[in-house]
Amino acid sequence: MLENQEQEELTTVRVQDPRLQNEGSWNSYVDYKIFLHTSSKAFTAKTSCVRRRYREFVWLRKQLQKNAGLVPVPELPGKSTFFAGSTDEFIEKRRQGLQQFLEKVVQNVVLLSDSQLHLFLQSQLSVPEIEACVQGQSPLTVTDAILRYAMSNCGWVQEEDARPALVAGAELYSSCAGHGSPPVRSCLKPPSRWSDFGMEDNHSDSLDSPTEQPGTKEFKT
Repeated sequence: MLENQEQEELTTVRVQDPRLQNEGSWNSYVDYKIFLHTSSKAFTAKTSCVRRRYREFVWLRKQLQKNAGLVPVPELPGKSTFFAGSTDEFIEKRRQGLQQFLEKVVQNVVLLSDSQLHLFLQSQLSVPEIEACVQGQSPLTVTDAILRYAMSNCGWVQEEDARPALVAGAELYSSCAGHGSPPVRSCLKPPSRWSDFGMEDNHSDSLDSPTEQPGTKEFKT
């Protein structure tokens, strides 16, 4: 009976729909939609959808490793210094790596017990807000923060089964953005090409190239 009950508790997590935010500015970056559907009792909300950028994934992994002790934490993609290829290829490889990271994390009982992971996956709190909530410095508890987001029409998002192809330059609203959010562009078909993608694992965790080359643009993680 217990074995059957455990088999019924399934968690599906997908990283998809990369979007270029703040296009044309020095603070351009790509974020990703994280869609989660679960029957596990470990999660407060059974369906959630948030957007996170790579820098936030780096923060999450550091926190998980800090609290997990000797339990190994899965690796993130993007350890090489430069990526030779198109923007689309780079973003797709990173998206796949981020999904594999989360798939492994949510299957680990020790990592799944970390409140920061749940706020990362099921709320749109920023990193400082997540830290404050976990440390009891926020008026909201972890559960309250997740439920408030889930009931705000942002966390409960229907999964797109068949999304039409996006045209370069077409402005679309993020399916996980709150009401009144500015339009964002799909970066699956970016308007321009970036040559070098420096992937630094330092404090900034950025993708900035040392200098901007003619005909190229830079964006951060």
